[in-house]
Amino acid sequence: MNVNPRRLVGIGAERVSHVSNTEFPGHYPDEDHSWNLESFKKNLTVRTHRLSQRSIEFDIIGIDASIANAFRRIMIAEVPTIAIDQVYIFDNTSVIHDEVLAHRIGLVPLNVDPRTMDGWEGEGDTPTDRNTLEFRVNVQCSFNPEYNTTDKRGKASIAGSANQNLSDEKLYSNYLFSSKHFEWNPAGEQLDKIKPVVLTPPDPLYPTYNDLKLPPLGALNPDIVLAKLRPGQAVEMVLHARKGVGKDHAKWSPVATASYRLHPNIVITKPIRMERAEDFKACFADGVVVVNKKKGTVSISPTHMRNDTVSREVLRDPEFRDSVELSRIRDHFIFEVESESAYRPEELLVEAIAVMRDKIARMREAAVALLGSEQTDEREDGDVLMQDAV
Repeated sequence: MNVNPRRLVGIGAERVSHVSNTEFPGHYPDEDHSWNLESFKKNLTVRTHRLSQRSIEFDIIGIDASIANAFRRIMIAEVPTIAIDQVYIFDNTSVIHDEVLAHRIGLVPLNVDPRTMDGWEGEGDTPTDRNTLEFRVNVQCSFNPEYNTTDKRGKASIAGSANQNLSDEKLYSNYLFSSKHFEWNPAGEQLDKIKPVVLTPPDPLYPTYNDLKLPPLGALNPDIVLAKLRPGQAVEMVLHARKGVGKDHAKWSPVATASYRLHPNIVITKPIRMERAEDFKACFADGVVVVNKKKGTVSISPTHMRNDTVSREVLRDPEFRDSVELSRIRDHFIFEVESESAYRPEELLVEAIAVMRDKIARMREAAVALLGSEQTDEREDGDVLMQDAV
């Protein structure tokens, strides 16, 4: 893997070097490193490495760390989602306090596409069919008559031998209050305007939804347990779901994790003795070092090099210290994102870019207002030239 040395961040036993990019105007004589759009497009690469139903690993090559970190922060805190915001409790005789139960409910991801709903402007905003979804919950736990009997005094007891070991599922009905009990109460034009997000092929047992075999609006995962109930206990409430962003509350964050790391670069500078090849291999992640005993060679796998954590364990060995060079590629970012929202994993970066573009547009408007029309020159493509600003 041949990499331009200027792109590398050096990794030593006790320190790192060449952290900052040096390719800027005036640093290298007779070299023009002024920013150029065509050059940026040529060097920019986005490549998906792994994609599953709820997570994605992709590479972005050719950007600065500030841009990569902006994407990460936007995915965590500024991509909007739908979550339960208001909980109106009419009955809660479970062992979970009202406040704790309401907090648990708010953290349940919903299968509602945020792009089909309007945002909530604040406390003074009026709930409508375009900015608020209503769910109802009415769960009552009772004895299962098939496995329970009632004596003359009306007291329930387990049928049959007292020593038989029966599960809660057989003894009680509705012994768990879970996210599957969210029942959507559509209002206005919601049946036509707001659609559920289907991350897996629809179940043929789902009820018909607007002439489509789609699940009704509700929780992404219907099996999230919120409280355990016993006969005589009940939960009745009305839930209002609204659109928001993670910087206001974590329940609106569309991801469970969103992180990035720099791509490792490992170079063997001196041959490794076969007697210690396995020791050398153990200093790296699985698959990074390839030992060929027939040829008597030790090499680095370009495919699996990305899996290494650059623990620097190899630099602790006096024999290996001068036989290998460790570094990271400064502009090669490996993103790992796990979605816990209505967005598919591959959609999160696109949504983050859309949010960033909106931020840039608002900054541009502010710059135009600050400079004044007499000090700006707007080109045909809409960009504002600010070279005349004082």
